[in-house]
Amino acid sequence: MRLIDSSAWIEALIDSPTGSSVVKLLPSKEQWLVPTIVQLELAKWLTREVGAEKADQVIAFTQTCIVAELTTEVALAAAELKLPIADSIIYATARAYGAELITCDRHFNDLPGVTLIAKR
Repeated sequence: MRLIDSSAWIEALIDSPTGSSVVKLLPSKEQWLVPTIVQLELAKWLTREVGAEKADQVIAFTQTCIVAELTTEVALAAAELKLPIADSIIYATARAYGAELITCDRHFNDLPGVTLIAKR
């Protein structure tokens, strides 16, 4: 199972050179974990950058994947991490599900279970 962080989603959506590397790692919908915090970040970014229609399309796709709601267990695990709040939730969610985290965000560098794709 793989969790694609918002930073990696955005790189893929804008079809950047970094996004090309992300696309190669995208799992099938049955193995794609999407935390609700990632849905929120994507909806905000997409609405601002490309409009509500595209945001609706992407969020509709995320709903066909495995959607992970924020539970008390994940929230408490996230509280123990020394990352920004959203990143803490994302990482704790990946750990709770035993998922590999794919990201372009250096906050996650050197954490177990993380594949960092450096921005080019």
